[in-house]
Amino acid sequence: MKGLLKTAVAAAVIAGVAAQPHAHGHGHNHRHLHAKKHADSQVEKRDGTVVVTEVVEGPTVVVYVDGKGKKISEKKAKEGLDSGEYFVVGSTKPSFSAPPPVLSTSLAPPEHGGQFFEKTTSTPTPTTTSSPAPASTSSAAPPPPPKPKGPTGLDADFPSGQVECAKGVPTDYGAIEIPWTGTKGWTTLAKFGKWMKGVAINNIESPISGGCGPGMMCSYACPPGYQKTQWPAEQGATGQSVGGLWCNEDGFLELTRTNVTKLCEPGAGGVYVQNKLSSNAAVCRTDYPGNEAMVIPLDTYPGQTYPLTNPDSKTYYWWQGTATTAQYYVNNAGVEVEEACTWKSAKFPDSAGNWSPTNIGVGKSVLGETFISIFPNLPTSTAVLNFNIEIIGDISGTCYLKKGQYYGSDKGCTVGMRAGGKATIVFS
Repeated sequence: MKGLLKTAVAAAVIAGVAAQPHAHGHGHNHRHLHAKKHADSQVEKRDGTVVVTEVVEGPTVVVYVDGKGKKISEKKAKEGLDSGEYFVVGSTKPSFSAPPPVLSTSLAPPEHGGQFFEKTTSTPTPTTTSSPAPASTSSAAPPPPPKPKGPTGLDADFPSGQVECAKGVPTDYGAIEIPWTGTKGWTTLAKFGKWMKGVAINNIESPISGGCGPGMMCSYACPPGYQKTQWPAEQGATGQSVGGLWCNEDGFLELTRTNVTKLCEPGAGGVYVQNKLSSNAAVCRTDYPGNEAMVIPLDTYPGQTYPLTNPDSKTYYWWQGTATTAQYYVNNAGVEVEEACTWKSAKFPDSAGNWSPTNIGVGKSVLGETFISIFPNLPTSTAVLNFNIEIIGDISGTCYLKKGQYYGSDKGCTVGMRAGGKATIVFS
């Protein structure tokens, strides 16, 4: 049972937080909803401490609390579950959360688990002799090709303090421009004048036009399967999330996590979107840490399969000491990506962008399991998606949206993905 309990706590945590709509804008208050005991639940039948999941509306977070409502660490929760001292209580399923995943012990572990194997070859070193062989019969390998000069996209290290902010989004280093944001391709601009190490950020302004300039934190997007690496340790004094590169007083871009020198990194992997429709369908990730607008695009096309970035909560952005995951907005088939991946669509004001019909939550938990949720974009939108979604692959159960109905509950559904496995979210 310990293995199941361990899985259940991760499932409850992710289901409660990966699958929730975000409260957008700076300075918003965060409403905490604690899971409650059900009269017929395991809580009433067993003595001892319990682990209760706490759902936080706003940034996507993971919180562990005990039966008395006291916050406990992920390490303590895991140790308690492993020893049998703690067990998991499901939440009361507030309107913005998906139900917990279907758990199963029938999934056999993959042959190689989460390992990955890389085969390398070496260049032979020529042997010198007193009388060199003729060139036509030499066994020496040709010299390696010269290394390319300058940046090489996703593989390039960003030269902190050397790229002018005025030049725009540094696409030479893997970042991508989002032309419809109105902020010259940047996803979020946060202006607050001075960034002081160790001091919470106050007086944040969020320009909605113009480019990145001195005294701004400038956030950016990455290609499908990748996510930004930059955000400062210092965050908003009243709970705002802040991310991106810093434009210093001299007008040059600086890394905000100097130990990470590439602007984009792959997620934990294993999650894909496959389009079996006859038209495009746009999936839009929220810019987080940032202003949480759903502007980071994955525009899927018929017959194609794409990676969906799966953040590793252990190593990705933490908000106020708690791990976070990713949230995506799924728009109706046929909606142009610039109308879909925006806050408010002029063309589809009630069914795109922040008002899109459906959300997907994805994240690899701090306990090592990936969870995927499909759920309605409530209470924001009443729109109904005009196609079906189903999660298939190395997963723990069943989860789909068919003809406007979610499997198991009108709140949506969640499944876990086997370690080292693959899950595909199919649009049909």
